[in-house]
Amino acid sequence: MRLLLPHGKRKAIGRSVLIAIVVVIIVIAGAGIYYETLTPTAPAPSTTAPPSTTTSAPPPASTTSTTTSAPAAAVNSSVLGISWANVPVTDPAKGSDEASSTALVNLYDSLVYPSATGTIEPDLATSWTVSANGLTYTFNLRQGVTFHNGDPVQASDVVYSMNRLISIGQGYSYLFSPYIASTTATTPSTVVIQLKSAFGPFLSALVRLYVLDQSVVTQHIANQSAGPNGDYGSTWLLTHDAGSGPYEMGQVNLESYMYIQEYSNYWNGTQPNQPKVVEFFGTDDPSTVHALFSTGQIQITDQWQPYSNVQSLSQLKGAKLVTIPSVNEFYLMINTQEAPTNDIYVREATSYALNYTAIVDNIFPDTQLAAGPVPSSLPGHNPNIPTSQQNLAMAQQLIQKSKYASNLANYPITYYWVTQVPAEQQMALEFASDMAKIGLKVNVVGEPWLTVVADLGNQTSSPNIVSVEDGASYFEAGSVLQSRYTTAAEGTWEQNEWLHNSTLDNLISTALGTLNQTQRFQEYNNIQQQIYNQYPTIYAYDVTEVRAYYPSVVNWYGANGHANTLLGYDFFFRDIQFFPSALTALFG
Repeated sequence: MRLLLPHGKRKAIGRSVLIAIVVVIIVIAGAGIYYETLTPTAPAPSTTAPPSTTTSAPPPASTTSTTTSAPAAAVNSSVLGISWANVPVTDPAKGSDEASSTALVNLYDSLVYPSATGTIEPDLATSWTVSANGLTYTFNLRQGVTFHNGDPVQASDVVYSMNRLISIGQGYSYLFSPYIASTTATTPSTVVIQLKSAFGPFLSALVRLYVLDQSVVTQHIANQSAGPNGDYGSTWLLTHDAGSGPYEMGQVNLESYMYIQEYSNYWNGTQPNQPKVVEFFGTDDPSTVHALFSTGQIQITDQWQPYSNVQSLSQLKGAKLVTIPSVNEFYLMINTQEAPTNDIYVREATSYALNYTAIVDNIFPDTQLAAGPVPSSLPGHNPNIPTSQQNLAMAQQLIQKSKYASNLANYPITYYWVTQVPAEQQMALEFASDMAKIGLKVNVVGEPWLTVVADLGNQTSSPNIVSVEDGASYFEAGSVLQSRYTTAAEGTWEQNEWLHNSTLDNLISTALGTLNQTQRFQEYNNIQQQIYNQYPTIYAYDVTEVRAYYPSVVNWYGANGHANTLLGYDFFFRDIQFFPSALTALFG
């Protein structure tokens, strides 16, 4: 996930709670009106999420901080409900966090689809060819696919979607912007993508090109005074969709919830028992989630709950705790340009002083010790890098080699943690306690996610250390290396290291341009070792999602040992079975 905090504590708590209560009332009313139009005979679900602000920044961004409990309400047994850190950003050129990626996977199709093992399968493209030099990709599109309004999916829509993504320059655009020379429709069902330079994992990255209906989007362009493309239809796409996926947009309240509903004319058909309607509750507030889950209004919790809350919920009648692997890692990103963490000995000392075992045993149970810059389960991970371990004696020796050794008290470390995840505060306090043992003072600062994103946009406003979960956009180590350690990614939430290292940039670029996967992975291994040797990051743990759910209500492949760990793809709702009768049996 992505989390941190601003420079001052939030004030006027009473007013914040009052606003949250008002929003809750409005949301309940709005959701009820919408749901009656969807299923007139069913009672409206209670959508009691407190206000949440979305961000177009990539990995898992929670922005909810109020603590409003959901009132008891009649369960609508025909809706699959899940809590998320935020309401999705459903513009395919902007959304990329966990909730947004999940929504995009269900509302839109891509040219190719990632299997759970990382192989690439046909989706909108039934076949493709690649030139010998790896620069020209030709895709043959599936016939008979329609967008949700009935328009046929054509090659021109793919061209438009790629060009739009690169022009807007947000979301997953960074995967394509350095490489795309041109995208052309040579026939209504043939797309040719020409690259500027070879990009070995290009097919894998294409799972993030979500195809929109050009005709629909261009009809909803706003702010044309800014140019012929105006806002590229982005404002409209936050509450509507222009996709061809197995689900279509129902209704959105950007503060609280989003409904999507089954698209009956989906090209690959519908599945028996797939949920007809899915509601995204935009809150990860523990008390709210506890109330929603314990009354059956959601059947799967978000992954950002305190472990104690998930454990408590899993003991309810019919509920279960499930752990799911991921290709994410939890990092303490170190600003290498600001004192005292601009000293390699200080950075190395902090990496040895931290008690990692306490973190994975007591704060984030069921997670695994990390081993370097790339999550251990991601193809291309360097298996020779050791797992993170505490060694206080080594840390004390290293801190004495630092140029700040004689006046450490004058150089406190500022540590940001994200307020939407309370467990991160425990980790921050553990860090501060461990650093005190080697003479380092730590100022622990809790900040909301959006403040963290803003502060990481500039080197001087970035803290010495920030705790952030990040992971792969596609199934290769290069995805993490590109977004986490290149100069081009500086100023984004995905890195706080500020390495300014052109040599490293060139190594990563060369590796990504290597067509032979075996050789490419060897180059990834070398890069990981070089990064590891500079101690720009503390590698806390490999993330395991921990959730509570009702297995009799939701037959979910992710909880049954068949997880697709790529962000968003573990909730492809067409492949999930939902049993309303079981929900009724549990809650009436």
